[in-house]
Amino acid sequence: MSIFRNKIILVSSAIGTLIGGTVLLKDRMQGASFEKNVRADGKVVIITGANTGIGKETAHALARRGAHVYMACRDMVKCEEARKDIVLDTRNPQVYCRECDLASMQSIRQFVKQFKAEQQRLDILINNAGVMRCPRTLTKEGIELQLGVNHMGHFLLTHLLLDTLKLSAPSRIVVVSSLAHTRGQIALDDLNSAKAYDEAKAYEQSKLANVLFTRELARRLEGTGVTVNALHPGIVDTELMRHMGIFNSWFSGLFVRPFVWPFLKSPLYGAQTTLYAALDPDLEKVSGQYFSDCAPKEVAEQAKDDRVAKWLWAVSEKWTGTLTGTAAVS
Repeated sequence: MSIFRNKIILVSSAIGTLIGGTVLLKDRMQGASFEKNVRADGKVVIITGANTGIGKETAHALARRGAHVYMACRDMVKCEEARKDIVLDTRNPQVYCRECDLASMQSIRQFVKQFKAEQQRLDILINNAGVMRCPRTLTKEGIELQLGVNHMGHFLLTHLLLDTLKLSAPSRIVVVSSLAHTRGQIALDDLNSAKAYDEAKAYEQSKLANVLFTRELARRLEGTGVTVNALHPGIVDTELMRHMGIFNSWFSGLFVRPFVWPFLKSPLYGAQTTLYAALDPDLEKVSGQYFSDCAPKEVAEQAKDDRVAKWLWAVSEKWTGTLTGTAAVS
């Protein structure tokens, strides 16, 4: 009996050591933190997709620093739950839920109309929301969902808020992209994935579009006092991965996820580079750059193609109705 008991103790000890080592490894894989004690008192901030994951952590941190935070979300129930959590923890009542479905241009325009009726300024716009590797779905305007939400919806939102951002300068736009942009290609002959759809390629295209948009917008905003930068938050354990079969099957739960888990950032750490891009005083005049782990990083060669960036901009204007005179908020 004592031998059996000793074996149980040894196995328990080994499991404890393994778990402890895994937790230690995860801690080491979380990446850089934004450590500067920068306040945001009175600054007005919009964060898309702020009800969960990186967006919620970003909203939480900015509310704690005194900002007036507008949580622009599609799901108002989840948004209100997240807002209550943030307000209770930070004691900052200036946190607001506002409906903004990035898959609907009407919803985006209505959000901007309401925001401008409430606020005269906008200091920070954080284009955070996104969808990843979902089955082929279309926005209300018929745009492939990943391109429509991750790029086109944010293109329209940013365009409609540029006048307010310029009046509030120095102000900032932060675009949450991904390392996936390095594998992306802009399908010049099939941007909407109508001829063929690959969920991974569509996602990578949308993230490359984020970087191209950032660089072209930075060029257009030179001299306005408005900066725009893109970033890779890291591989973060959020709802964004809900469409990836490898993370959702029972097999994954038992055999894959335990090995992958140590290498995934928590949403708290995933938000750190966003906070860095939004708040770091050293970046006040930095624009058109790409960051990861709170530091500048080089983008892929295809993200430096100014010809494609200008082409994408022209198509985005056409698809979102932001050509001269057609994007006014009515």
